[in-house]
Amino acid sequence: MTDTVAAPEVHPSVEQIVTALEAAGDRIVLVHPDGRTTGAELLAAIHRYARALDALGIGSGDLVAQYAPNRPEALAVRYATHLIDAAAVYLSAPPGADRRARQLEQIDPRLVVVFPQTAHWLPETTAPVASVGPVDGVEARLDELAAGASAEPFASRSRLGDLGTVLSSGGTTGIPKASVRDVAAWAAAVATPHRPERRQLASGAEAYLTQILVAQTIIGGGTVVLRDDSEPAALLEQIEAERITDLFLVESQLVELIDHPDVERRDLSSLRTLTHIGASAPPALRRRAHERLGPVLQHTYGASEMGIVSALRPDEYDPTEDERATSAGRILPGVDVRFRAADGTLDPTSGSIEVRSPAMAHGYRNRPQEQAEHFVAGWYRTGDLGRLGADGHLHILGRAVDCAVVDGRLVTPTAIEETLMGLPTVRYAVVVSDLPHDRRVAAVLPWAGSEVDARACRDAVAAAHGEAVAATLVVPMEELPLTEQGKPDRAAILARASQR
Repeated sequence: MTDTVAAPEVHPSVEQIVTALEAAGDRIVLVHPDGRTTGAELLAAIHRYARALDALGIGSGDLVAQYAPNRPEALAVRYATHLIDAAAVYLSAPPGADRRARQLEQIDPRLVVVFPQTAHWLPETTAPVASVGPVDGVEARLDELAAGASAEPFASRSRLGDLGTVLSSGGTTGIPKASVRDVAAWAAAVATPHRPERRQLASGAEAYLTQILVAQTIIGGGTVVLRDDSEPAALLEQIEAERITDLFLVESQLVELIDHPDVERRDLSSLRTLTHIGASAPPALRRRAHERLGPVLQHTYGASEMGIVSALRPDEYDPTEDERATSAGRILPGVDVRFRAADGTLDPTSGSIEVRSPAMAHGYRNRPQEQAEHFVAGWYRTGDLGRLGADGHLHILGRAVDCAVVDGRLVTPTAIEETLMGLPTVRYAVVVSDLPHDRRVAAVLPWAGSEVDARACRDAVAAAHGEAVAATLVVPMEELPLTEQGKPDRAAILARASQR
């Protein structure tokens, strides 16, 4: 007779959040620009907003979209939406009102919620709009409707098989895609151990990874510190003042943090994990970060469509060792990764990356062509090239469209960035492929008091990668253009290169 182990029971994430907030009671769970919020206060707001949304006739199958600031009210509306079994999306805000209007038309929300801090993002739309706080031109006040509602517990209607969460991409090259998950998949995405000591600093837009980290911290019994920006001096001050244990930054934000003079004078001893995301990070940058921050760095690979795939934990983060210096870490339990060769066959160790996991999205909302291209037979085709090392670590080579075989060698943006950052005048480099013009553009930031010599950059690239690659156009910049998410703005970099 074989013993069987029952699979752990899955509960909707909102029910886990309600349970955690009930346990928190009068303990502070949120620190934010407007003050501090206890578990009981946030829970009461959730119940009130659930009744307000219910009174508007919103329920199962409906989608509530928010242009969300990092404020407790945005979280309360989000969790209230889940409580009544409606789906929720934090909207990204790509530049251009026309793109944001087309984004809303595509995802087709039942209600759009806007705040005074985000009202400037709201485009013209035919969707119903309500505000939390006064917003010119918006008459419906969701906060006033909630203020008149009871704070008594609202019984969860959330069902695992129903549409639960939509994640918006940044839309740096077009209309943002919106990946969809049911309630069960979202519960898998935010699953986390009990960590009451966790103090998560959340400075990124809620539309991206922030929403997962906030939910995980609350569910795990920790405290979230919300702020509106990732200005390095302010981040360093808040790490010290709030005894932050966990922080995540996109790569360009990490550069600004580690190079800020306050790194030397602030007490950062509370930090346990600083996760950098959004790019592969050249070894030169990893070494500098490790020297200045110590053994707290973590690097992860993932995307809104597939969640976190792999993690290079602080205890394995060793930028002095060749293989670890380019690693995206070990594939997480429950995640399957496979590689597809250029001829379409599966390869055991390298190729185009495909992912399958319980936390993965099921497809895109109202984008059938892209869905058919990327979501195939239960796998997500990432469009990234990678390889699996002998030690089981995943290595991300870059987006397939950005990589090329030149003179028999694979040339990747990260490898070129590493070469450029080896020059004494170069503080940071970002390489963007310009496919229509068959070239690569290197946006290069100099060290203070230095000037970038474009000829020296091209000579270094030629020596490391060949003359054909040295045609890379080098664009010296004093400041790197960034997207709303804080990533390098590829379109702006290419536009600046075209002006040369």
